[in-house]
Amino acid sequence: MFGSGRTVGMLIIIGGFILACGGIAVSMASVSVDPNGTAGGMVLGVVLSLLVAAPVIGFGAFLFWRGKKELTELTRIKKQKTILNMVKTQGQVDVNEVALELGATSEGVRTLIYDLVGKGLFHGYINWDDGVLYSRQASALQGATTCPNCGGQQEFAGKGIIQCRHCGAQIFL
Repeated sequence: MFGSGRTVGMLIIIGGFILACGGIAVSMASVSVDPNGTAGGMVLGVVLSLLVAAPVIGFGAFLFWRGKKELTELTRIKKQKTILNMVKTQGQVDVNEVALELGATSEGVRTLIYDLVGKGLFHGYINWDDGVLYSRQASALQGATTCPNCGGQQEFAGKGIIQCRHCGAQIFL
């Protein structure tokens, strides 16, 4: 389950603080009850309690950080899934509409789309001037020499991307 590391990490951190406080309380109580108890014994008990609790707290902090990172990645994946679903169901989607739906900027949407192309999950084309994202079957785009938007000549623009020389539409293979 994504994000559970945050919860587990927080519980371990709390447990580490309880462990430290318990050890410190036992050290202080044992010195105050024993008439021969010294301040040095109490300090030693406090230091040992902190040494035992520190790795536990550190491990909890690591799990909390890792869980936060997982939630960030899960949010990104959900946004990309939303983009794919919108394009597949509607055939063509306005980039501003996608940005509004995701609560992101146009540049953020562009980054998400390029990431989907890089992963080989999106096949279609986009006209950045008009701001429209089109869904196309990969087989329809493979080997095509003309732009599906304007009919102009296409040229290779990067890994999995062909760009029209005339209208600037980017075709994702």
